[in-house]
Amino acid sequence: MLIQKIHHVAYRCRDAKETVEWYEKHLGMRLILAIAEDAVPSTKEPDPYMHVFLDAGSGNVLAFFELPTKPPMGRDPNTPAWTQHIAFEVASLDVLRATKANLEAAGIEVLGPVDHTLFQSIYFFDPNGHRIELAANTATPEMYEKLDAVKYAMIEEWSQTKRAPRHAAWLHEKEFTKA
Repeated sequence: MLIQKIHHVAYRCRDAKETVEWYEKHLGMRLILAIAEDAVPSTKEPDPYMHVFLDAGSGNVLAFFELPTKPPMGRDPNTPAWTQHIAFEVASLDVLRATKANLEAAGIEVLGPVDHTLFQSIYFFDPNGHRIELAANTATPEMYEKLDAVKYAMIEEWSQTKRAPRHAAWLHEKEFTKA
């Protein structure tokens, strides 16, 4: 079996209407579908929900569930907030910088741009507390070739030591960072 693509990725939201409006306003995502049921189709459990689907570009779909009968949303206290996030690609560094300015003008706190050598990113939170990353690619084909050549060796070393392998330390060295 070979997966064709991700059909959609679903998260929970506090308020479906607020979430749709926020993603439309700040990230330009269009609402493409809304489904509401009084029972869960897979389990038949009586539990009303609203399920909204947003166009994340290039056939990608981001979905949210509003679950009004469930306890308030929470986070896994053992997972750092920076770990779980949704990352979207933008067309350029100019788009990244303009989006940062627009978000900050709307009162949204933004971290970055952060230079990851292969891309630059900004980070912020949606109204549900989900961390969002916007990334603009800056890598060269040579960079990807170098990373491709060491990917399995890195995973093997990590598996044995649980320490960061040095195979790609060049990512953080001066000659590869952008001006």
